[in-house]
Amino acid sequence: MSLKQLGKGLENIVNDDNNNTQGKSTRAVHGGAKRRKAFNSLNTPIVQTATYTFGDTQELIDFMESKTWGDGDDREEYGRYGNPTVSAVERKLAAMDSGEDAVLYASGMAAITSLLLSVLPSGAHIVMTDDCYRRTRQFCQTFLKRFGIETTVVPMGDYEAMEAAIIPKTTRVIISESPTNPYLRIANLDKIAKLGKKYRILTMIDSTFATPVNQRPLEWGIDFVVHSATKYLSGHNDLLAGVVVGRADRIKALRDARGVLGGIVDPQNAYLLDRGIKTLGVRVQQQNKTALAVAQILDDHPRIERVWYPGLESHPDHEIAMAQMTGFGGVVSFEVKGDLQATSRFIDRLKIPYIAPSLGGVESLIEQPALMSYYEKTSEERLALGIKDNLVRFAIGIEDTDDVLFDVQQALANM
Repeated sequence: MSLKQLGKGLENIVNDDNNNTQGKSTRAVHGGAKRRKAFNSLNTPIVQTATYTFGDTQELIDFMESKTWGDGDDREEYGRYGNPTVSAVERKLAAMDSGEDAVLYASGMAAITSLLLSVLPSGAHIVMTDDCYRRTRQFCQTFLKRFGIETTVVPMGDYEAMEAAIIPKTTRVIISESPTNPYLRIANLDKIAKLGKKYRILTMIDSTFATPVNQRPLEWGIDFVVHSATKYLSGHNDLLAGVVVGRADRIKALRDARGVLGGIVDPQNAYLLDRGIKTLGVRVQQQNKTALAVAQILDDHPRIERVWYPGLESHPDHEIAMAQMTGFGGVVSFEVKGDLQATSRFIDRLKIPYIAPSLGGVESLIEQPALMSYYEKTSEERLALGIKDNLVRFAIGIEDTDDVLFDVQQALANM
């Protein structure tokens, strides 16, 4: 092969978003990106504008009729409808998740709520697995109920119950997470996708905890993948964003609806997200490694009652995780032997992680869900929701594995 042919081949690998030969980190850096950007900038420029101008009336008419502009820049007439910086990140996220297109939102919850508001008619029905993010459940069970939309919650992993809950011609969406929050349950993507196709129901997976590095649900036949881009995709705990990835025609409908609902991400945050995504592969690789090591240490420790991590054989969905995932993620949930106060003492002895909500950033974060997310409820009320007082969610950062392991062991010894 000549050098010219080799160069052309490499160019195709970099520029072809749907080329499966493209590695995960290569997609993170180059996926969806135009080789020549404005002003020949290496990085995607921040187009910080709320509105766009036209040279004359004919330019406006040409734009409205063709929806193209110049050399293909992704401009619009108004910022709520789109932005070149945002569009560049959307293309990259579509490439990362093996999707045809993606649409960015101002937060992960804006992505979920906008998606559901866009696809659900009044009187529709949703089937949702339990152990989902509490705000997603709250939106479906409280807010959507006002529009006559009912939600049936089924046990995670019970696919017979999931099918039994489907109401033909009324159920419109099946919702799950994989891994779930906080018990890291793994949804069988193939089974959910097949149920969706059998009953002509849309399927949605919140894949925030997995990232496109560890799991790509679209490749299993799922219709929509949602991420809170605030977490791993950003990776630095400094922005809020969300994304939905899927088939081009469906994403176009969501983008049109976003212009009405208004949950647009601003170009500065889109730029920061683009920068964060470039290191996603190396960050997640380190987080996978450390989380598995932490889970293994905790699994054998006499002061730990139970560990929830899909990389362990003791996890109820370990075999599914082995089949679907290339890594098990950077979150470890576990139960300390003791009550609420004993668990708090363990957390307070730790030196590396910060006590904080969220996950996926370069810094390790740790929390007791009983205090961080369910403080207003009694122990009995929390337990009814599956949240034990001794439950800990440890979101691993990119610190050195040995340092994190030492910190965990010394905290357990001195709690």
